[in-house]
Amino acid sequence: MRSRRPRLPAGRHFAVTWSIPDDFGGMTEAMFRRSRAFDEVCATPVDVLTFDTRPDYPDLEERLRGDGTLSRGIRIINLYDWLRENELPRSKASSPAPAADAALRTDAETTARVRAGAVMSRLHHDAHGRVLQVDHFRRDGSLLLTDRRDVRRRGEPGGRRLVLYDGQGRPVRSWRRAWHLYTDWLDALTAERQSFFIVDSKTTAAFMAEYRRRHVVTAHLVHGAHRDAAGVVKASRRAALERADQFDVVAVLSRAQARDLRQDVGPSALITVVSNPHPGGHARDPGARAAARGIVIASLTRRKRVSHAIAAVRMASTRSAAAISLDVYGDGESRAALARSIRDDADIRLHGHVPHARKKLRDASFALFTAHSEGFPLALVEAMAAGCVPIAYDIDYGPAEIIRHRRNGYLVSAGNVEGLADAITEFVALPEWRRRRLRTRAIRATRGFTDEAVCAQWATALELALLRRALQQSPAARALVRRWPRLRAAPALTLRPAASVLRWLSSALVRP
Repeated sequence: MRSRRPRLPAGRHFAVTWSIPDDFGGMTEAMFRRSRAFDEVCATPVDVLTFDTRPDYPDLEERLRGDGTLSRGIRIINLYDWLRENELPRSKASSPAPAADAALRTDAETTARVRAGAVMSRLHHDAHGRVLQVDHFRRDGSLLLTDRRDVRRRGEPGGRRLVLYDGQGRPVRSWRRAWHLYTDWLDALTAERQSFFIVDSKTTAAFMAEYRRRHVVTAHLVHGAHRDAAGVVKASRRAALERADQFDVVAVLSRAQARDLRQDVGPSALITVVSNPHPGGHARDPGARAAARGIVIASLTRRKRVSHAIAAVRMASTRSAAAISLDVYGDGESRAALARSIRDDADIRLHGHVPHARKKLRDASFALFTAHSEGFPLALVEAMAAGCVPIAYDIDYGPAEIIRHRRNGYLVSAGNVEGLADAITEFVALPEWRRRRLRTRAIRATRGFTDEAVCAQWATALELALLRRALQQSPAARALVRRWPRLRAAPALTLRPAASVLRWLSSALVRP
């Protein structure tokens, strides 16, 4: 009997991020994969919204569609590309544009961003690189919008002014905050129809927390760890998480992080746990592979500590009879230093950014995970699903929720390079039948990360967020909670709907 496919609540669905770089990492990969699952499993198209000034989004979308990253029902919509083709309705957030703002700067250094020979935007900056103004243009060269960052006027505070122009170059609208322009755009996109926004990037989450409309449900997915090494909320996430209760739901990728986040933001926020679907499928058979072949797929930044993986492999090589090798896929600020450190080591190779590097997991024997912190690394699930045994630092958050030490992988105390080398040495020395058993168990542990499973989790989260919103707007529901204090001691939110409803009644609905 075929299982019933999950159904997302009816309405328009959006994924919100700030930008899509060419060498995007795990967060953007997970966003695209979730959007594709919504489209293919639930027949729900998704529009991916971006706010940056990248000039070539149409070309990028075509490339991503060509390589299979985007399915037919996914579109990328950039703010400035949309403004080039559409009129923005008037709103209370904007005001008539003063004619004095029509002049462009001519006294600063400029950087142009070009698409197909046409200048899409021009950045004006001072000698220190500080952006003073950004001018956006239509494809015909006419001025679209100016973004002044250095406004100083009598009787007005200094700061910013954005001015929109019509096709004849006349200023028609202005805003004193970029966020006011963004809200007008979001209002135009939704057009008062039921809409769902999943906010992926922490940059956009900081202002999306303010976007409250009766017809809109907002969800913030926290992809990474929200605490720093001292155990407090990171400065980069504070602006959004201090207003976590203004999102209709905040989702995290592990139960441990959900527990910590509830402690950090208080009981009024609705917090749930979802998974990211992994894009590689499950290996049906672990297959035979070279026992001593390791792999790392990570951005080469200090947070990922790839230097630990390299050091551990070198240490293990001195203890093992096998020739242990390591292939590193990724790019970033630490690449030059890592390259210098392995200059004379032929068994350790830096490949840089390689599209679809995950395909290499089916050839590797073990994968190393050495980051300071994670939300729940997508690469970890990908590796296990491919039968590549994980050897990971036991960090917050993620690894301990799926790895069972010496059963489907290895957990090593965080930062312990020697312990990492010990685990590599032990794994390589195992008889083949035991390595194969580890691989089979690793594959089995990822069965809950399918597109169908993740869509079902999001369907539950968004439906319950709708219920929370409806009850928040109901005076009768708030009065019920005040008359029934026992509801305020309800259990913490899990994916079980009954517990979810109790928590909403006990926390979010008691607010006036």
